[in-house]
Amino acid sequence: MRVVFVHGAFVRDGAWWWAPAARLLSQRGIASTAVLLPSCGETGTPPTGTGPGLPDDVAAVRAAISAGDEPAIIVAHSYGGMVVSDAAAGQPGVAALAYISSFLPEPGQSLADISRGAAGNPVPTRQHDSGSVSVVADDLVPRFLHDVTGPDLVSGARARLTAQSAAVFGAPAGAAAWRDIPALYLVCADDRSTAPALQREQAARAARVVELPTSHHPFLSRPDLVAAAIEAAPGR
Repeated sequence: MRVVFVHGAFVRDGAWWWAPAARLLSQRGIASTAVLLPSCGETGTPPTGTGPGLPDDVAAVRAAISAGDEPAIIVAHSYGGMVVSDAAAGQPGVAALAYISSFLPEPGQSLADISRGAAGNPVPTRQHDSGSVSVVADDLVPRFLHDVTGPDLVSGARARLTAQSAAVFGAPAGAAAWRDIPALYLVCADDRSTAPALQREQAARAARVVELPTSHHPFLSRPDLVAAAIEAAPGR
């Protein structure tokens, strides 16, 4: 068994974000890899208002799934759920899905559709001349990392914020892999970004739900809980 990690919006270097949980999984004999998302500029093309888009991110995840021989658990954080729900569909190498404060879209549904009308404060963003968007850095700690105590983790997270193509947020999902593949949902009950009520609505589509007493990034604040939940994912 192996794990493929897919990070969320407005960040780069997924291997860094997932490293605390990946280390614990490695100690249990579970190897992992983190996908580079084109929409976040991680594959060499600067993001704009029109691309790279959701289909490019989907293709990157499918390539990671195909790169290994062992069955995979695909773990998605936040925006990553939009990518994984499409990318994992029809892939025989996927044993299970795990969504962390994330989204399980129906085909044709966009992230903007899911978030529209949801309770909570919208994430403040700023638009760049290229048409790409990024999160407001001053909101990083109070909104996303309020339970992350390590100063190196906070500074590392701040250094890895990046602009992302605006196109991904209105792009419709092409498939709903969670309908055919066992899915786990980790609700982050102290999340100040994605409202817990919205998370629970999305979690109702999953086969199993676990609530964590954490912020938006539990793999930084409580990697032990994240690793244990992944190891016990349905379908494993």
